[in-house]
Amino acid sequence: MANVALLSAASPSTSSAAPRLRHVARRRPSRRSACPRSAASRLSIMAALGEDPIRQWILTEGKATKITGVSSIGGGCINSAQCYKTDAGSFFVKTNGRIGPSMFEGEALGLKAMYDTNSIRVPLPYKVGSLPTGGSFIIMEFIEFGCSRGDQSALGRKLAEMHKAAKSDKGYGFYVDNTIGSTPQINTWTADWIEFYSKHRLGFQLELITQRFGDSAIYDKGQRLIENMHPLFEGAVMEPCLLHGDLWSGNISSDTDGEPVILDPACYYGHNEAEFGMSWCAGFGGEFYSSYFEVMPKQPGFEKRRDLYLLYHYLNHYNLFGSGYRSSAMSIIDDYLRMLKA
Repeated sequence: MANVALLSAASPSTSSAAPRLRHVARRRPSRRSACPRSAASRLSIMAALGEDPIRQWILTEGKATKITGVSSIGGGCINSAQCYKTDAGSFFVKTNGRIGPSMFEGEALGLKAMYDTNSIRVPLPYKVGSLPTGGSFIIMEFIEFGCSRGDQSALGRKLAEMHKAAKSDKGYGFYVDNTIGSTPQINTWTADWIEFYSKHRLGFQLELITQRFGDSAIYDKGQRLIENMHPLFEGAVMEPCLLHGDLWSGNISSDTDGEPVILDPACYYGHNEAEFGMSWCAGFGGEFYSSYFEVMPKQPGFEKRRDLYLLYHYLNHYNLFGSGYRSSAMSIIDDYLRMLKA
């Protein structure tokens, strides 16, 4: 396939200058959301109008001379996804009929940052743009997936290599705000990790819960935890590592050689342990953690902090999907308040 990269960036391991693009991410569809206009409908309208920026890019900068087929490969109710087959190889395309390009720009920036670490495989983004029918698109490298999620040991090792390779000298955060699911994710650069995680992760989610559900009980207890959680980090060495940010089973695969592939990021620079916050639906096993800690040694207090990083994602699921996730989040908060005697 033509290697036509949209983004150019210094490797995050040596520079924190932002790649030349903006950014965001795609995720699990909300159970309550309605599917947007179908991709096939949008494509047919663009064809009738004679304005198809996806085809135009593929047949110019993508170095293809003809498109031999377009097939739908899912994408859920937030985005639609297609494979464009051409004489220059295949391209993976996602479209959204309602949201402007900022979401896909964020996804592209995160993918490129991870790609530049030369560690774990991610699809290389090529182009983000607006659709003439409304909405936006992203074109990226098409990766043929294998028959399984790959080797857990290799996944742990390569993920740790990414965390080790990509550090930020700007502190904790990211070049832009992005999304976790469809929830805004605030990434304002912050020098201190505990302050960043308190304000822009737990605190922000708790505020959304009060706005959407009026749940003052979980807000009040969550704020007590935030005010008293500093002892959980005693003895830990924390550095701002590049994180995928939404590493659950649906965002993990392998290529046809069995090498792990990760996709659909919600990237930011954070404490490496925060990467395991979605482990409750990622299926990480003992081989994964053993290989990971060979590269990134386990820090004192890891087990005590583990549920603190799960909490962010349980709170987000409460915001996305409703009160079915409330009890899990409240249980974690209550356990920590007892542990900390707060």
